[in-house]
Amino acid sequence: MGKLTGGDPSLLRRINSAVVLHALRGADSPTLTDLTRITGLSRPTVEGVVEGLFGAGLVVEALPDESEARRQGRPARRFRFRAEAGHLLGVEIGPHRVSALLSGLDGRIVGAGSRDVSETACADDRLDQVRGMIADVLRRTGVQRSSLRAVGVGSPGIVEADGTVRLGTALPDWTGLALGERLRRSFRCPVLVENDANAAAVAEHWKGAATGSDDIVFVLAGLSPGAGALIGGRLHRGFGGAAGEIGALHLLGRDVTPEHLLSTTDTPLVPLDEQAVAAVFAKAREGDAEARAAVARFIQRLVHDVAALVLALDPELVVIGGWAAGLDGVLDPLRDELARYCLRPPRVALSLLGEAAVATGALRLALDHVEEQLFAVEGTMTARR
Repeated sequence: MGKLTGGDPSLLRRINSAVVLHALRGADSPTLTDLTRITGLSRPTVEGVVEGLFGAGLVVEALPDESEARRQGRPARRFRFRAEAGHLLGVEIGPHRVSALLSGLDGRIVGAGSRDVSETACADDRLDQVRGMIADVLRRTGVQRSSLRAVGVGSPGIVEADGTVRLGTALPDWTGLALGERLRRSFRCPVLVENDANAAAVAEHWKGAATGSDDIVFVLAGLSPGAGALIGGRLHRGFGGAAGEIGALHLLGRDVTPEHLLSTTDTPLVPLDEQAVAAVFAKAREGDAEARAAVARFIQRLVHDVAALVLALDPELVVIGGWAAGLDGVLDPLRDELARYCLRPPRVALSLLGEAAVATGALRLALDHVEEQLFAVEGTMTARR
């Protein structure tokens, strides 16, 4: 790294710390010489930064490798980023299940847990299950609650920036729930709440089917499908956080509700829940004609909804996920439909993360927040390499 102009010494120190910390986390137990070469900073600057990171508990001295240990003389000091200096939680709150993933500051999973929850559970009971499940994960892993640096949460519904669910029809008592505020009472760290499809999109981009693409649409296919989109690698929430709510498209001149789409009789499928729909999919796989027709209608509606979103955003990749069994049956119809309308149809793939997608994305959001604190530099400066 070259000379910097403008700003003040404290900002310069912050920049240098961010640069060295990036190098430490990305290298395998580097020496001071390695860090000097990687960062382009002077050796005295690197030494000063490393000592400061020691004091902050973010860096420790690493053991020399075997070849160095066998040599005569004192080996060069090596250092490593202390991923265990803090921890992150990614939480999914769903209709039938709540789950959590626990990681160190490097995003590597060190613990996980889940609990089944009744679809009819009220908001208070559902949140009690979330808290109990998190307490179990922390106890099993031996991680102190005070070690948590950030908690990410994926939830159904349209979520405001402060974590309030503006509209949430998938869970009882969810519309208007101050979810972020309620959960923050249990932690001493930031709690970040995001729509579940948005979180899943982030997860697939991080560790799933979309790792090589920056313009993607993730479709969370359920009774009322939702979608999350990344544009240029950044999550697109929309003006009011409602981007991707394709489950409402049937209201635009289409009066056929999901209850009728998935019915195998002349009457609506009531109650319309995941168990009832799974039964329809199971009958379709067994060859039942009425069930196969219902599944075909469901898939065709989903295909049309996804096509509308693709035409608006022009993604490189569409990832299909969600709980519904037999989702692989949507791939070919979707590809055919997109080929009819798109000049360059996107690739279409199934989620690689499955049920873990939402919690994984919530964990990534927590990691992003901590990385902004550790690595981001506020202010304006001019740098020359």
